[in-house]
Amino acid sequence: MAGTLKTVTDDDFDEVVLKSDKPVLVDFWAAWCGPCRQIAPSLEAIAAEHEEIEIVKLNIDENPGTAAKYGVMSIPTLNVYQGGEVVKTIVGAKPKAAILRDLEDFVEATA
Repeated sequence: MAGTLKTVTDDDFDEVVLKSDKPVLVDFWAAWCGPCRQIAPSLEAIAAEHEEIEIVKLNIDENPGTAAKYGVMSIPTLNVYQGGEVVKTIVGAKPKAAILRDLEDFVEATA
């Protein structure tokens, strides 16, 4: 599965993200966004290393409804959803180590 993150849409967001039994990080992105492309390999690596959190991508150009509902104004925005609620928001491109620090409440530390 490494190298491919699941994509969610306005249509299946509730089912895939809000009803998940584990935390879900949603990468709000767009094809024209350079910083979004920069962090994609880090997110794919985190997804491959940490099964305890699901990581999915939502293209804001193709799915403006969900982005608007959650007030996503700049991308990349990473929202962590747990129990149907946003419990963490990370805005902007960061190195993998910084993203993992931001996610420390949701992922197990790796040596």
